[in-house]
Amino acid sequence: MVVLSQVANKNDLEKPLIDGLEKLDLNIPSTPDEYTVSVYGSRFAAEELPKNEMPDREMPREIAYRMIRDDLSLDGNPMLNLASFVTTYMEDEAEKLMTEAFAKNFIDYEEYPASAEIQNRCVAMIARLFNIPTHEEHNHALGTSTVGSSEAIMLSTLAMKKRWQNARKAAGKDYSNPNIVMNSAVQVCWEKAARYFDIEEKYVYCTEDRYVIDPEEAVNLVDENTIGICAILGTTYTGEYEDVKAINDLLIKRGMDTPIHVDAASGGFVAPFVAPNLQWDFRLEKVVSINVSGHKYGLVYPGVGWCVWRAPEYLPKELVFNINYLGADQASFTLNFSKGASHVIGQYYQMIRLGKAGYRSIMLNLTRIADYLSAQLAALGFIIMSKGSGDGLPLVAFRLDPEQNHKYDEFAVAHQLRERGWVVPAYTLAPNAGHLKMMRVVVREDFSRPRCDALVQDVKLGLELLNQMEKDQRLEEHNHYVKQRVTKAWQSKLRNRRNSYADETHSLQGRFGKSHAPC
Repeated sequence: MVVLSQVANKNDLEKPLIDGLEKLDLNIPSTPDEYTVSVYGSRFAAEELPKNEMPDREMPREIAYRMIRDDLSLDGNPMLNLASFVTTYMEDEAEKLMTEAFAKNFIDYEEYPASAEIQNRCVAMIARLFNIPTHEEHNHALGTSTVGSSEAIMLSTLAMKKRWQNARKAAGKDYSNPNIVMNSAVQVCWEKAARYFDIEEKYVYCTEDRYVIDPEEAVNLVDENTIGICAILGTTYTGEYEDVKAINDLLIKRGMDTPIHVDAASGGFVAPFVAPNLQWDFRLEKVVSINVSGHKYGLVYPGVGWCVWRAPEYLPKELVFNINYLGADQASFTLNFSKGASHVIGQYYQMIRLGKAGYRSIMLNLTRIADYLSAQLAALGFIIMSKGSGDGLPLVAFRLDPEQNHKYDEFAVAHQLRERGWVVPAYTLAPNAGHLKMMRVVVREDFSRPRCDALVQDVKLGLELLNQMEKDQRLEEHNHYVKQRVTKAWQSKLRNRRNSYADETHSLQGRFGKSHAPC
């Protein structure tokens, strides 16, 4: 997700880094050096890196590289970031292929026809993985690559809205008030799609013991203005699969012509291999489109997603642009235009390199490790909130047992792990269950059993420290220290990044204080 950046004004730039401390003059009164034996012996090592204005003169490439790399060293270790679903490991051969394709503009089909053909192959493979009907001679599925599931969801939402509008126009009915039904635990891109495209949101809210959509409640919300129902194959909070088949069967039973879009951003590359008998995809007649993230369990670095439509009738023609670009006619349905070919090529590499057997082996291993971690955390006294044994994504959602009456919470545990290098997020659940705090570990391809054991050991040490501070009545002092330290650190970092829109009330966060789980 791309954040909205605010440009610092003159007063912000003139403020010292620390209040009360004026900027020190570190200018060296000598002729600027063009060449130096050491990066850190150059004048650049004693100067502030440009932040707001492009410098007048160039910088030697070795120094530019080192200065930026030093800045980036303050980032966390991606392999220890257990908050994110995004891929953090690919084989050297895949990285080499992607690097060699950096200069290719994917949209230029005329100049790079092989890259375009590779996308077509990926779409065909993914569509068949999702059991697209192939027995109908004149009914061809459609699909496209995107920069991620967010773009894919925007496209599918547009398609559902336009198809609904066309049907309403043909019937001579009002088409100005579309709505969409979804779980309040949806990823924020669904809120954006509804807001950007003027669609009313109808939410099925979570409860203390139900974190997914209730099929009957969802279908009950459907009316003549409903463009479709969103079902999630693996929520970002607990990883649980929503019951797409139950929604499908209810719609059929009631004779309702309402399409289902499946948000399979995380589960689309997991369920087909771990739970192949689970009916959630195009085997269900009401499922008309599916999105999936290639950069999550598709095992590609960040920057690729996919969207597949059951048949051309679910992607209205007026949304597709026929473009002659550099001599080639091409059909385009996208929110952007130019993009690199690297990630599409990376996806193709993974699918032909691993095959179904390779993906199945990886996903089953991740499921086993998630079950192992779940058992270890339960033994430490945590309440496990996620599903196991392949009934959900390979992740572990857990919380402290309230009956133990600890004076610390999940955020304190998360801070202890952060002190040891791990990024394990703590957050509150979706609206109507927002008082529940929880933590979540995403088990990715490079999260091996030894790394899992290291995490469990650090969780145990963190709990022991918190329990000892609680016993010694030092916990309140520690919590105050953590709050002050974190708050002041972020105030320093965000001094020039004030949020002018913090008082918005149209999002679930603005209305209910919903925290979005990392994805």
